[in-house]
Amino acid sequence: MSNNPDSSTTKRGCGFGCLVTGFAILGFVVFLVFAGIVGLGVIAYEDPAMRKMITQHKATLEGDYGEDEFPSLEEVWSYGAGTTKVVRIPIEGMILLAEGSHTWQPNSTALSLRSIRRATLDPDVKGIILEINSGGGGITDSDIIFHALKKFKEADESRIVVAIMGDVAASGAYYIAVAADFIFAHPTTITGSIGVIMQSYNIKQLAQKIGIQDVTIKSGDNKDFLNPFQDIKPEQREIVQKIIQAMHQRFVHLVAENRRLAREVVAPLADGRVFLADEALKLKLIDGIGYSEDAHKKMAELLKTDDGIRIYRYDEQLTFWDMLSRPGIGLSTSLRGLLRGEQTASGLHYQWTW
Repeated sequence: MSNNPDSSTTKRGCGFGCLVTGFAILGFVVFLVFAGIVGLGVIAYEDPAMRKMITQHKATLEGDYGEDEFPSLEEVWSYGAGTTKVVRIPIEGMILLAEGSHTWQPNSTALSLRSIRRATLDPDVKGIILEINSGGGGITDSDIIFHALKKFKEADESRIVVAIMGDVAASGAYYIAVAADFIFAHPTTITGSIGVIMQSYNIKQLAQKIGIQDVTIKSGDNKDFLNPFQDIKPEQREIVQKIIQAMHQRFVHLVAENRRLAREVVAPLADGRVFLADEALKLKLIDGIGYSEDAHKKMAELLKTDDGIRIYRYDEQLTFWDMLSRPGIGLSTSLRGLLRGEQTASGLHYQWTW
């Protein structure tokens, strides 16, 4: 150890000086960041579009709209440089609203519904481009999205919805698509599958072989009519079939009404079969074959705008827990469901099974 007092004093003084300098630099950086945020806010507020968005968001926070009426989604400029505002909204994967009004999963049905509601209450939004890539899903879930699109158009009769199909737009996804004023399919799209399905399993014989006995206490003979440990009775099958037929007839009716086709024309096509794009076009189940740019051009044409359209998308503002829960990072939907004792989606579906 050194006995030189000057050396000790010098080291202690340097450390204190560095600490003071560090705090000074940190304070200056914080000041610059704060000033920059304020400056950007002032600049943004000078822009009419930004001022409107800020005012609407402020109104939402003050309670004029609930979070699920006018969701606080991030609005991102996506395509185009026109003055007519259009929003692109994806319909992807299994159509299910089980996750609720908020969702951690990107492009889920819940986010799609929130986006449609957001667009509906924004008077500047004149059109929605639906980007569909789904084999369908729940009957009620599909109908809720269909209904939300109808409400979007009812809020302003000049509004337009254009759908562009991806790999698949079948069953419940096609159900949603018929709400559009114009439907495009890619040359390689598979669509159709107009129908209803309900599936279950019967493991009665397997259970008997391995010594598993069913114990069910019920209030009536039909309370467990799809019990996998029991054979379904003819009268029970008839009950389910009546429900399926009713939901099927609704599907056929909506297709006929929205595609302006006779019911007698749609009914023979509604046996669950799928169609390639060129056949679907001949049958008038779609209006055109093309790509995203064709959908954008058609939207501008239907909106009768001379200077083109400006397309936005909505991004979910995720919390820290949401990010941990996203697929590939945190717990998957299936694992979270198992941990909470939930079962996978069951019941009646407008869904293409392949």
